[in-house]
Amino acid sequence: MKDPWEQELSCAVACYRCNAKLSASDQRILSVFDHQPICLACKRKEEKRAEYAEVSRNMIGSCMMETEVMYGDPGGYCYFHFYPFTCDG
Repeated sequence: MKDPWEQELSCAVACYRCNAKLSASDQRILSVFDHQPICLACKRKEEKRAEYAEVSRNMIGSCMMETEVMYGDPGGYCYFHFYPFTCDG
């Protein structure tokens, strides 16, 4: 069973940034800026922002402190900021 945050974020029906519709099988990823689900096109734009590297490092640190789970752990919240996922698994 998925945690409530995972179900809510992974099954978002639209990109938080551009409002593009997302089907269950469409990949999405969490923004390092606001932790909202965004489409991969918006993630690529996010990665080009000058402050992305610094914000990303800060997000990893705070996320690991809050969740006590490594960002590379596929079962952890931090993981979904760097690896695309779908609603159906």
